[in-house]
Amino acid sequence: MTESRGSAGPNGGMRRRTPGTPCWVSLMVRALPATEEFYGALFGWEFRPGPQQLGPYVRALLDGREVAGIGQLPPDRPLPVAWTPYLASDDADRTAETVRLCGGTVGVGPLDAADAGRMAIASDPSGAVFGIWQGGAHLGAAVTGVPGTPAWNELVTFETASVVKFYTTVFGYGQEPVVAADFDYITLDIDGRPVAGVHGMGHGLPRDRGPHWRTYFEVADTDATLHRIVELGGQVRKPAHDSDHGRVAAVADPEGARFWVIQSPH
Repeated sequence: MTESRGSAGPNGGMRRRTPGTPCWVSLMVRALPATEEFYGALFGWEFRPGPQQLGPYVRALLDGREVAGIGQLPPDRPLPVAWTPYLASDDADRTAETVRLCGGTVGVGPLDAADAGRMAIASDPSGAVFGIWQGGAHLGAAVTGVPGTPAWNELVTFETASVVKFYTTVFGYGQEPVVAADFDYITLDIDGRPVAGVHGMGHGLPRDRGPHWRTYFEVADTDATLHRIVELGGQVRKPAHDSDHGRVAAVADPEGARFWVIQSPH
């Protein structure tokens, strides 16, 4: 995993992200006010309205800087409540077309999100959903590497070989296998910098979910965060344990949206 603490560019703005860089995470929910209350209490987020092309939508801010988005699901669409990473693109239309040519599906867009940028929601050939983001006025998360911000994105799938070929073709990633017995894991790189992981789980993949992207959020204290999540009506899905990258746990918010929390080692 890697950390960065913001991407300040000229004119006080953000630098445009290299294509393929995870630049944003977004959650679509049924009860937007209750979800704002949960994440506000958990991560200290505040909220302000964002583009409304897909319905009511807010951007989450930490200390005044944007970190994530939360939108309201249409009541007539029984879509899953899940965190979705957005991968940067210089041309969302061209990326969407490449997704189709490589066996993926484009479910939404490409469409303009006001002046913020152009977006699409797609799925890879195994069915895992991700977003495509061509930044305009909004280039993505303004801060990472501190508690309450996305720390890592990881695709959980059946096996890595075929799906990694899809992502490297669409986004131009390099790849670095993690060498370990009985562990199918590949890190996706941009210019030698790790930006995301792909974990092949075979029959260990949760049957109720299928292939999907996981979002990890940085926290100051994993165990204290789990206690707070339960207090706020969420669930602990996998208890905290120590990993090579820090103390991690799998959790879910009150609507069932799953995410991971990680306390990086100091």
